[in-house]
Amino acid sequence: MKATAQYAALGLPLRHRGKVRELYDVTVGGRPRILMIATDNISAFDHVLETPIPGKGEILAQLSLWWFRQLSDIVDNHVVSTVVPNAVARRATIAELLDMIDVECVARGYLTGSGWAEYQQSSTVCGVPLPAGLRNGDKLPEPIFTPAIKAPMGEHDENVDFATIARIHGEEMASTLRDLTLALYARAEGIAAERGIILADTKFEFGRRPDDTIVLADEVLTPDSSRFWDADLWEPGEALPSFDKQYVRDWLAHDSGWDSSSDAEPPALPDDVVAATRNRYLEAYERLTGSPFEPDMQNPPTPH
Repeated sequence: MKATAQYAALGLPLRHRGKVRELYDVTVGGRPRILMIATDNISAFDHVLETPIPGKGEILAQLSLWWFRQLSDIVDNHVVSTVVPNAVARRATIAELLDMIDVECVARGYLTGSGWAEYQQSSTVCGVPLPAGLRNGDKLPEPIFTPAIKAPMGEHDENVDFATIARIHGEEMASTLRDLTLALYARAEGIAAERGIILADTKFEFGRRPDDTIVLADEVLTPDSSRFWDADLWEPGEALPSFDKQYVRDWLAHDSGWDSSSDAEPPALPDDVVAATRNRYLEAYERLTGSPFEPDMQNPPTPH
């Protein structure tokens, strides 16, 4: 695996390239660490699109750091330092090298997405029974833990029940992941509510230190890993706009002429979709943090 041309000049070994992040091996204070870079890439329908969203990586990296600070009393996180090479300032973090636990730890406070699809068939979500008569977008009686097993890139993660996670990782680990996930969701849901935003659902990822301490890792509570709704516009049973890549998905699905079931790559995004998507990410950052976003003027985003 080779580093992308944009970051090859860092001269660091590439450990992993995901859809929107790249991980490089670094040594800090004589200890192995990870340089995690949030790129401007955007994915939809299991494709990484050719058109980036300028500044997206910086926005989401800074939002993750803000959330890590809000949650630090609940669980340790992987952040070691934000002192990174100038070329990736504000979009990268020095993180602990952890043994990642192969579970997408999803918390749902509202019925929507794949949960809504399952509920219509069985009145359950990931094996959790729910009351009859709920609508798409309804608030659940209480938040639920609905884990998924991570799939290879380009494939859908597999929603599973708690018993499956307990069978794979043991009852104690499964219970710890569930309890941490719900505690983190409760804190974040309350913070978002104070800002007029509904946190419908989100996913967390955890890793282990050599001493088996559980650590919150990856990104956290960004529009890429969460479903945020404007509380003033929330109306169950109706379309619920999210603070994420909705414009991208809608354009690809309805206006682009692209067939998502074909082998063809998605087309390039038009300027208005790029701008609307970037503005949505910015709005999420500024409403949640209560601060204006201040981009890195030494390394401004490159227009597509």
